[in-house]
Amino acid sequence: MDSELKNIKINSRKVGFFRFGKIDGNYLLTNDFGFYAILTPDQFKNFLEGKLNKENQAYEELRDKGFFKNIPFYQKEELISTYRARKSNLFKSGPSLHIVAVTLRCNFRCIYCQASSRSLKEKKYDMSLDTAKKTVDFIFDTPNPFITIEFQGGEPLVNWPVVKFIVEYAREKSQKTGRNLKIQLVSNLTLMTEKKLEFLTKNKVNICTSLDGPKKIHNKNRPWPGGDSYKTTTDWIKKIKKNGKIGALLTISKYSLKYPKQIIDEYLKWEFQSIHLRQLSYLGYSRVHQDKIGYSVEEFIRFWKKSMDYIISINKNGRYFEERESQIMLQRIMTNKNPGYTDLSSPCGAVLGQMLYNYDGNIYTCDEGRMLENDTFLIGNITNEYKDVILNSKTRVMMAASCLENTSCDYCVYKPYCGICPLKNYVYYGNLFPQIENTEHCKMKKAQFDYFFSKMRDKKVEEIFKKWAGKK
Repeated sequence: MDSELKNIKINSRKVGFFRFGKIDGNYLLTNDFGFYAILTPDQFKNFLEGKLNKENQAYEELRDKGFFKNIPFYQKEELISTYRARKSNLFKSGPSLHIVAVTLRCNFRCIYCQASSRSLKEKKYDMSLDTAKKTVDFIFDTPNPFITIEFQGGEPLVNWPVVKFIVEYAREKSQKTGRNLKIQLVSNLTLMTEKKLEFLTKNKVNICTSLDGPKKIHNKNRPWPGGDSYKTTTDWIKKIKKNGKIGALLTISKYSLKYPKQIIDEYLKWEFQSIHLRQLSYLGYSRVHQDKIGYSVEEFIRFWKKSMDYIISINKNGRYFEERESQIMLQRIMTNKNPGYTDLSSPCGAVLGQMLYNYDGNIYTCDEGRMLENDTFLIGNITNEYKDVILNSKTRVMMAASCLENTSCDYCVYKPYCGICPLKNYVYYGNLFPQIENTEHCKMKKAQFDYFFSKMRDKKVEEIFKKWAGKK
């Protein structure tokens, strides 16, 4: 305990439940409603001792945010509504995101491939039309009125007939059942054609591709035996942008760490309004090559902070541009919205928020669940009833293993905004229940949250963060 807190007698009749930590010499407080407050040492001392009153600048803020025990009934109702909104993942009627791996085959040889993609010759790893039909039928048997089908691979366009069938059949099912349907395709675009693009545009399929930065970095990370992957990908980005929208994903390898500004400038060049600075997930081939392409948490955070400082300067100069994961984290901090981001949910979004349907009809807890290439996170098959899949014992274990309660996370000031991934814990540490505070994920998130709360002391930066979070 800090020396300045010694000998303080907490007024337990007035002070409500909270967690606290230190930011730049001040005290950061959070509570289970998701609210935060930053107090000077004197304010914090007076708060603990119950000496804050209406004349004190911090009193009103702490009262309105539920940091005191004695609050009026109407405020309790408001706080309960806030809690429910922030924890909306607990009240959903089943998963809304359904990821379909229509093939494991791929024409790329990405150095960080998580999915352990197969060569184009191995057609046995393609989903059949019969399996595709049963997959869509299973998806529409789930209870959530909002359905998103996302095509993954391998490279989904390798199995175009099945992609086309699922789009048409899902649209037909949506019209008959009145379900709200969204479809998205993640592709490297090298197998795209004008005819395919016309079909996807007509059927309102959202397209997302991978862009790892300028040509040198992109081609290093994403080699394509068929030619220049950067040129082909960006040529299609240009074409698709003429008639609609396209999203882009970025994966940071060891080779990317030296080029934060150049990578961001590449996204600005193609007029994207956001970038997602995704660190490596050591699954599939990526785990095998970890020594060559990997990096420490400290190395990534240095890269991330340089990138964030540059992105903030872009916004200060009048151009809106956001970092996608930061936007989600700030939404968790600054609003009552729950963005439904798997890695920042307790319990996590596996099964409750998403399921993965493999090419053979097997169902996994999440996209990463199938990347272990065994049945550890296999929860059923499309021939099963939905209730049997959702009540699978592995599903219950995943929920238990991703709840922050009754772990060391329960004492962390950032608990209201954070989450853990049991699958990565299992892969990285051989245990669904590791010492969370020693994991790379914990170190990473603490460093990022520290950065946000420290930067928010600058009012101009705070206003930028509010825009990202959708608060303005």
